[in-house]
Amino acid sequence: MNTIKVAGVMLIAAAILSGGCASSMSGGAYTRSQARQAQEVQMGVVESVRQVQLEGTKTPVGTIAGAAVGGIAGSNIGGGKGRAVGAILGAVAGGVAGSAIEESVTKKNGLEITVKLNSGRMIAVTQEADEDIRPGDRVRVLSGGGVTRVTRN
Repeated sequence: MNTIKVAGVMLIAAAILSGGCASSMSGGAYTRSQARQAQEVQMGVVESVRQVQLEGTKTPVGTIAGAAVGGIAGSNIGGGKGRAVGAILGAVAGGVAGSAIEESVTKKNGLEITVKLNSGRMIAVTQEADEDIRPGDRVRVLSGGGVTRVTRN
């Protein structure tokens, strides 16, 4: 019984830790493939900033870990055929719970930043809220490879 509890805790911890490895939506974080790539740089002034919520990741890891823990826990209920039914029901419930836990743990605060570019054009960029960007700030808008970010001058 203790082995089952330890295995369950380890699976949940693995799901949470792997969810924490999700790619960053930070204005200052770059993927390996974005390094050494030219980006278009435009200058502008922040018109408005709105706080938003960036949804958490939805990988199979949370679902699988939750299903494994739920299946193990459910198999300890009853005996004979009841164990099999308990394992199946536990796995389904655990998978749903594991997916929800992963998404909730990996949610991040974000900013929707509206910028009036020097060209007169208005754009809005949503990114992780890791920089203190306020209306009136002069900013750089970097675009390239399908990614746009706003950084302070």
